[in-house]
Amino acid sequence: MLALRLARGSHPLVLLRRLLVAAASAGVGFLLLCALGYASGHPAHSAGAVLRLLWCLVPFAVTVQFAVAVARTDPSTRPRSGLSAVGLGPVRLAVLAAVSTAVSCTLGSMVALLFYLHLRGDLSGLPFDGAAAGLLDAEAPLPLAAALVLLALVPVSAAAGSAFALRAEPVSTAAPDNASSEVLTEPEAPGPAAPPTGLPWGVALTAAGLAIEAYMSRGDGRSLLPLPGRLDATPAGVLAGWTLTAAGLAVAGPGLAHLCGRLLQAARPGAVRLLAGRVLMDESRRIGRPLGVVCAVLAAAVAAYALYGTAPRPLGPLTVLGAVLVLGCTTATLLTSALEARQAREQTAQALLRLGAPVSALRAATALRAAALLIVFAPLTWLIAELAALPLTV
Repeated sequence: MLALRLARGSHPLVLLRRLLVAAASAGVGFLLLCALGYASGHPAHSAGAVLRLLWCLVPFAVTVQFAVAVARTDPSTRPRSGLSAVGLGPVRLAVLAAVSTAVSCTLGSMVALLFYLHLRGDLSGLPFDGAAAGLLDAEAPLPLAAALVLLALVPVSAAAGSAFALRAEPVSTAAPDNASSEVLTEPEAPGPAAPPTGLPWGVALTAAGLAIEAYMSRGDGRSLLPLPGRLDATPAGVLAGWTLTAAGLAVAGPGLAHLCGRLLQAARPGAVRLLAGRVLMDESRRIGRPLGVVCAVLAAAVAAYALYGTAPRPLGPLTVLGAVLVLGCTTATLLTSALEARQAREQTAQALLRLGAPVSALRAATALRAAALLIVFAPLTWLIAELAALPLTV
């Protein structure tokens, strides 16, 4: 009930982000139900059913990541002294954020179920009822228990991820219980954040993923990497290679962002470059991982265009829905993480303005950070895409 009351009193932008989470959850739920309907209608094509379910894991993962990012930027999850006084400490705030995330995702899953049943023709009396009965295998019965289990995957995973991500953060930012209010000491400046250590592991995972994908892509790449709708092979090896490549870029993202911050401070930097580099180094863990995931998704899109762009192969509606979900969720996660970083450095920006720093200097520092990230990650995306598409096109 408290989660619903906080949702009603939230800012319109916060409500918009939650509605986007619900929409993404609805899209993933619809894809999962389509995979279940195909498995129920074609029991002899078990390999095709498994393939469709494997393709659903990609939008499922990015949707959960987006839901966790939205939960981290929710103002109701920030520890405050007033909430602590009424018993809402860091742990309960994490539980509250998990419940809010679960409510949004459950709403999307229920919309997906109603929309799926409506298009199958199981719910009548509305426009376009049964319009996609052939595509959704309406002649086969839909197992209700299996459908509910699949629809519960996104809410449960997103709620667990939000609770796990937020529990450590409020605990680290909350004041200790044994802190004495009688002794006033001078606040100490925070020390520099430790550099991320995942860059070597990210490079290793990316190289391993590209090697597996190249090894499994010998021969006809289109037969080894079929999109849903053409079920003539099982792309287990290719999908494993893509998964390792995406995981490697996500792990290496914070290290690359930290490296961009160090490069900005090279060669006798001025005040603007020094500020931009220090802020980027401090925010590397927060924005580096979503930036690496966006890099992986764009590289996959470029490689897919190189493989299918010139071929007369129309994309089906489920493939288009999955691609829109992946691109939209990864981009929204990156923008949400950038908003979280802006909220984290708000006090620093206000302090600089009180000291007399011009607003133009802060804007120039922001532009420098964006340019440095673009200079490093854009060629990396192109290189990964070319290396991934090369064995598929030869």
